[in-house]
Amino acid sequence: MLHNSVVIFTDGSSRGNPGPGGFGAIIIAPKNYEYGSKNYEVRELGGREEHTTNNRIELRAAIEALSFIHKSKIINPKSISIYSDSRYLINGITKWIHGWQKNGWKTKAKKDVENRDLWEKLADVSKDKGIQWKYVGGHVGVAGNARCDEIATAFANGKSVKLYSGVLLNYRIKNILDISEDTEARGEKREARQRSSAKAYSYVSLVNGRVETHQTWAECEKRVKGKSARYKKTLTADEERQLVQEWNKQ
Repeated sequence: MLHNSVVIFTDGSSRGNPGPGGFGAIIIAPKNYEYGSKNYEVRELGGREEHTTNNRIELRAAIEALSFIHKSKIINPKSISIYSDSRYLINGITKWIHGWQKNGWKTKAKKDVENRDLWEKLADVSKDKGIQWKYVGGHVGVAGNARCDEIATAFANGKSVKLYSGVLLNYRIKNILDISEDTEARGEKREARQRSSAKAYSYVSLVNGRVETHQTWAECEKRVKGKSARYKKTLTADEERQLVQEWNKQ
């Protein structure tokens, strides 16, 4: 997994939305950036913001990790893999941002892109780095993301955190790199099961380019039945808003 590559885990935590928040990141890279050696180092990062949102602090975590890579002047890694449990981050940087930039940072609904300042910073620090952005569901046994969650939550709660900086061999989390496609798939399946049984906040439908929200499945079903349509259950107001924004871009 580490052959000529850098591995990064990130997470963010907000106490209130908005409210105080914290971010955590773990960077695993070759010592002295000597690729092919077995001497890898681990660097934990973390910090706090007094007023932020869930989405902003997730973006901040990725920006801080990539800024560290940039300042360290790591030369030509074969790949950089970033693991996060934030779909907002993963979808935004891999799907949405290109359209936003092309449209002058406007959504397809002609509204200003939220968190533009952070998206611009993320675009800058991730440029030309060949990054593989990987989604992993929360709480599915990915040790790196679990540790980032610990760091982020502690900072969000105003607690001090001892951040590790040293060789991989001495890092207390021995299974930090135990992640596979199966692990990612388990995260997707677990999330699907949880969503299926969770109480809906609303349903969102897309028919003939028009997005609507519905309070009940019956209302949604009436609109989409027998038509070429998309529809999805949302669990929170924030998720509903993000989904409406995403579908309005299409």
